Amino acid sequence: MSNESKTFEASVTRLEQIVRLLEQGDAPLEDAMKLFEEGTSLIASCNEMLTKAEQQVVKLSKGPDGTPVEEAFEDEE
Repeated sequence: MSNESKTFEASVTRLEQIVRLLEQGDAPLEDAMKLFEEGTSLIASCNEMLTKAEQQVVKLSKGPDGTPVEEAFEDEE
């Protein structure tokens, strides 16, 4: 499965797995480098997903005249 087709949550879960594997410190150098490379790719993918989500929130938050309206998030408590 390519990084682009993974959900944000699946990517974060895989990143957590990679961190655990790298923290163990017993992976051969070649495997550690592959894990690091995969992790770097996943981070870039997650950043892109977050940027797109932020842009969508801004788009949905436009005021009547089309300019963005910034509103503070309120706790639901």
